[in-house]
Amino acid sequence: MTADVTWWGHASCTVELGGRRVLTDPVLTHRVAHLSRPGLPDPPAEAARADVVVVSHLHADHLHLPSLRRLDAATRLIVPTGAAAVLRGRVPAAVVTEVGEGDEVQIGDLRVQAVHAEHDGRRLPGSRHRGPALGFVLHSGTTKVWFAGDTGLFDALSDIGPVDAALVPVGGWGPTLGPEHLDPARAVEAVRRVGAGVAVPIHYGTLWPAGLRWAAPRQFERLCRAPGREFAALVPDGVRAHVPAPGSSVRVA
Repeated sequence: MTADVTWWGHASCTVELGGRRVLTDPVLTHRVAHLSRPGLPDPPAEAARADVVVVSHLHADHLHLPSLRRLDAATRLIVPTGAAAVLRGRVPAAVVTEVGEGDEVQIGDLRVQAVHAEHDGRRLPGSRHRGPALGFVLHSGTTKVWFAGDTGLFDALSDIGPVDAALVPVGGWGPTLGPEHLDPARAVEAVRRVGAGVAVPIHYGTLWPAGLRWAAPRQFERLCRAPGREFAALVPDGVRAHVPAPGSSVRVA
């Protein structure tokens, strides 16, 4: 079985698998607070078309309320425990399912499994809204696609695999990258641990602080634009790295 993956930018991907369109961490607008898409078009209306949306954690560049409001009200949302309180009254959704690590949701031929991610799960520092940071493994038939969400390395990564494809973060949205994130080298190690045969770098190249592109152009190129290429250059033999442009698709078998 094959899966088609379209990267819309940042951590937003459409995965077509098991007869379903699964949208990950939708950020479909030009701006998120002080961040914007430098030199990139906004995702088209098609990006909001989904049967299922998975949200990895409560940070605003992953659980993005304006983007979630663009979804059809019949779209099923699978979110971390604690996220429903953030959505309530703000996002019309027919079905919101809260999950924790190890939980599974079956939707026709598609099985969505919540797995661990090593990341801060609070909405904001000091916020009363908090929950686990999660990744998701999408299963259909013998095909498994791991969407890592946002994570650092952790010992139990190898328990997630083996998977056929990994959608793995390789950067961030600013000039610093904390320990609960992956840079290109750490992302390669994550792909090795989960045993992925195909890897698609995400969570880079899309959002950047307004004005910093011009104030620090070398930093912008190195930390915003280059991580996908750097990741692809580092993956070992036996792993196929696809580096799509925002809005383009790849097929993984």
